[in-house]
Amino acid sequence: QVQLVESGGGLVQAGGSLRLSCVASGSIFRTNVMGWYRQTPGKQRELVAYITSGGNTNYADSVKGRFTISRDNAENTVFLQMNSLKPEDTAVYYCNKVPAHRYDYWGQGTQVTVSS
Repeated sequence: QVQLVESGGGLVQAGGSLRLSCVASGSIFRTNVMGWYRQTPGKQRELVAYITSGGNTNYADSVKGRFTISRDNAENTVFLQMNSLKPEDTAVYYCNKVPAHRYDYWGQGTQVTVSS
């Protein structure tokens, strides 16, 4: 059964921190590069960070130095530590394999709202 369950979002003031978690089914997680995406209304979903099964990471320029992605391969879980949050980080955040396409399975996401 395919499963992606994101959690950890919320409302935070600018400069604050949040830690997102995503539990994925083994079929998605096991051998895949995993990433965190985000989407705001009217915009395309964008990839903000990804991590390989071996732990190599990559970040979008907009979050580099503020966000840290990690994964627990034993628990099929991927995390996103978000520090120094900005209002422009406000979005619904999703995890999925990389690459993932609009017609792939997506979880419900978790809303992150950063107030100024």
